[in-house]
Amino acid sequence: MKRELVFLRTFAIATAVGTILLSTSAFKKNGNQKFSEIDVERINIIEKDGTVKMIITNVDKFPNGNTIINGRKTNETRKKRSGMLFFNEDGIECGGFIYDGEKKENGHSSGLSLTYDQYNGDQVMQLLNQDYQEGDKRFVSTSLVFNDRPAKETQEQSAEISKELEALRKEDPQLMQKKYKEYQEQGLIGGAPRVMLGKTRSQNNGLFLFDDKGMPKAMFYVDKNNNAKLDFFDDKGEVIASFPNNK
Repeated sequence: MKRELVFLRTFAIATAVGTILLSTSAFKKNGNQKFSEIDVERINIIEKDGTVKMIITNVDKFPNGNTIINGRKTNETRKKRSGMLFFNEDGIECGGFIYDGEKKENGHSSGLSLTYDQYNGDQVMQLLNQDYQEGDKRFVSTSLVFNDRPAKETQEQSAEISKELEALRKEDPQLMQKKYKEYQEQGLIGGAPRVMLGKTRSQNNGLFLFDDKGMPKAMFYVDKNNNAKLDFFDDKGEVIASFPNNK
């Protein structure tokens, strides 16, 4: 009986040790894991401390609504799209790459956007493509855009102001416009395009410059008829000089 007990104890201990060794060896292999193909709905790239630095995702798992990332709320109202989101060392969203495209009843809609954000703000650089078709008419624009953003802008404050303005828009549109201008003068919201290089929906290809309010100031472009033009504008957006002057 004693010999059987000793044997059973020894067997149990040996089995436990063998199981532990097999388990640890399965998870501690030399080198990186290699896959010839992998299907995944979302990948979160994180630092050792758990800070999310990049998200690669399909449409369904694109973060919006009440999603919390790095202890911060995401953009609640933005449309879900497949793509990537980037986060800086402080865990703040700082840009992304999104795209979509689908057939419509009378055409199609397609788009792509690669953006980089001002620190804790919105986009200051954007690579953008838009492609719409309605019946026999197709509108395509592709551009590289540089924007100015308000100096005091923060993502969380912008979200709260946006909610306030949206509520006022339904109740009192004039008050909404007044509040918008107040926040804009305080440097909390706003922003304006300053430089655009690319193709507009009117089929002009060129360099387009804007003032700090987003109004056009100068354009050097080739129009849809292959005519090269240089236009200058006043503060109201009216042409004040052109070359060549065809009048």
